[in-house]
Amino acid sequence: MKPTDKLPLVPTILGVLSLASAGCTQKNEKETPNIIIIYADDLGYGDVSCNGATIIKTPNIDRIASGGLRFTNAHCTSATSTPSRYSLLTGEYAWRERGTGVAPGDASAIIEPGRTTIASVLKNAGYTTGVVGKWHLGLGPLGGPDWNGEIVNGPMDIGFDYNFIIPATGDRVPCVFVENRRVAGLDPADPITLSYKEKVGDWPTGRENPELLKMHPSHGHDMTIVNGVSRIGWMTGGKSALWTDENIADVITGKAVKFIENNKEKPFFLYFSTHDIHVPRVPNQRFVGKSGMGPRGDAILEFDWSVGEIINTIEKLNLAENTLIIVSSDNGPVVDDGYIDKAVELLGNHKPAGPLRGGKYSLFDGGTRVLFISCWKGIINPGTSDALFSQIDLMASFAALTGQKLENGAGPDSYNNLDALLGKSEKGREWLVEHAGRLSIIKGDWKYIEPGQGEKLFAHVNIESGNDTLPQLYNIKSDIGETTNLAKDNPLIVNELTQLLLKIKNSETP
Repeated sequence: MKPTDKLPLVPTILGVLSLASAGCTQKNEKETPNIIIIYADDLGYGDVSCNGATIIKTPNIDRIASGGLRFTNAHCTSATSTPSRYSLLTGEYAWRERGTGVAPGDASAIIEPGRTTIASVLKNAGYTTGVVGKWHLGLGPLGGPDWNGEIVNGPMDIGFDYNFIIPATGDRVPCVFVENRRVAGLDPADPITLSYKEKVGDWPTGRENPELLKMHPSHGHDMTIVNGVSRIGWMTGGKSALWTDENIADVITGKAVKFIENNKEKPFFLYFSTHDIHVPRVPNQRFVGKSGMGPRGDAILEFDWSVGEIINTIEKLNLAENTLIIVSSDNGPVVDDGYIDKAVELLGNHKPAGPLRGGKYSLFDGGTRVLFISCWKGIINPGTSDALFSQIDLMASFAALTGQKLENGAGPDSYNNLDALLGKSEKGREWLVEHAGRLSIIKGDWKYIEPGQGEKLFAHVNIESGNDTLPQLYNIKSDIGETTNLAKDNPLIVNELTQLLLKIKNSETP
């Protein structure tokens, strides 16, 4: 049985739009809806007020949740960035492929040119496609990209018409933006030199010159200093292209808004992947001190602002009735992830993972159960959904939405779950797989975590790993916090889920 539990095929988009015409008046009605994915970085399930946060308020996220469908049981595929993003875009579990772990800043392209992705599927349906923000999936051929020339093997080679991206993460060099196939604003007379093996050039480092830092590392992150923050990796050159951390959200949000404005007359797909709330957390001055929780809380407010700018643009352009907006995160939360920013000291009673156990890097649901909202005015009825949903299903669901069938081999782990996405069905997947070094599987009310080495804690981030030498089984309906291991009392369920996971690992259709 497929994880969609043999859900019936959904109507074509023309049938869906007929419902829209009955429920609202549209200007510039199109054959297909615009699609926007707003993808936060390291945002926890409990970090937003629509999911129960009380100390911090996220009014723009709340606004889209009140007009859309808020999922309580939606998941990314992995508890870290690169593999989650790989699975989201390709419809394949990252753990099936080598080299899909957290990518260094100089990594070559993880998704090979010509590979079918969400972007290429929608481009084939006539969409203009764009990605703005964090990439973290590698660039260039084996050996990495040419930072001083044309950058090949990037987003434009897997279905995107436009990109303005942070190549890896904010805490990794190079600290520059890439627009389409070039480093944005680079002066050819000041070329970039980059290394993750040894120091290059004479730029100061956090290790050698801590007196130059405005934010100090708590662990690692003590190499080249850019904008008063030391990073992972060494670089020199490219001064005219360097970003200013305080302006990153403004720059990428502005680019996302411009992409929408430039393509308002035709169907578009925008993958807007924010930097917030990933480290280093250096929000714009207008957010500093506003949360009362230090830079991490202020960065959440900044992300909420970015969401508001996208919503406002859609409404200003009268596109709300013809735009499907999804807001989610790449993995669960982490408080101290490498910089001394008082995130731990100022956390107070705020619970970034809400009622969930664990967080980023963890096999527990705090690592992979994430904020997920789908909103399409006039089509999706506002409310909440308990349907089991995985981000990996967006590829097949978007294909169904646009009347397409995925080619053989494309999106091998992605299933059409459009009915759940649009709120037409209360049933989602029958099962889904989560990944954090090892694997776990959820089926119905049960979650099984396969046994491993037994490391109990990621000490550097103070997060429970979920790894144990014994099998773990939790009833996540009655025990959402995964506090009581019921494996010994339910050997038949453990065996069933062990065999199901084995079939999935072997690429067999359960």
